[in-house]
Amino acid sequence: MYHEGNRALQDAFGSRALADRLEEKLRRERFNADDAAFIGSLEFFFLATADAQGRPDCSFKGGPAGFARVAAPDLLVFPDYDGNGMFKSLGNLRVNPNLGLLFIGFGEAPRRLRVNGTAAVVEDDPEMAEFPGAQLLVKVTPGAIFPNCPRYIPALERTAGSDDAPKPGEAPVEPKWKSFEMFADVVPPRRRQGP
Repeated sequence: MYHEGNRALQDAFGSRALADRLEEKLRRERFNADDAAFIGSLEFFFLATADAQGRPDCSFKGGPAGFARVAAPDLLVFPDYDGNGMFKSLGNLRVNPNLGLLFIGFGEAPRRLRVNGTAAVVEDDPEMAEFPGAQLLVKVTPGAIFPNCPRYIPALERTAGSDDAPKPGEAPVEPKWKSFEMFADVVPPRRRQGP
């Protein structure tokens, strides 16, 4: 779990034994029922990827609660919804399957869960029917699952979910910016319509 850069800083700050204990006691390679419940309760997470040269990208992924889900102890699945068409994250995964996911729960008992692993971007998968509005699916095989200390998570009050999150039986909402004159002539038609 640690490389020379991690170890050098751990040694400089006297935290190597603590880091080793955290790995020994908290790191796992399979999702448990608590992980599945936590991930399934969230409406967003952060996705870190890198291209073939190692240049990083970090993206916010959002949807209705349960849009990211643990499908098996060794599999997490989430949909890709229509966005800006840049495909920064998923394009990176096509050339470098390594990724990091950060799930954060705000509220009275804040919580963080990190998932590092590899992913495949799939299309025309029968499971896509389970994700209204999906244009692609991302299937993640975990390599390291571990909680992080939640002490710096701010207390935020949730007021409402996104009105734009895909809903079963409804066509996806087109973002207003795609109708702006500077983009209107280059916005592609949707590949998948409706739920």
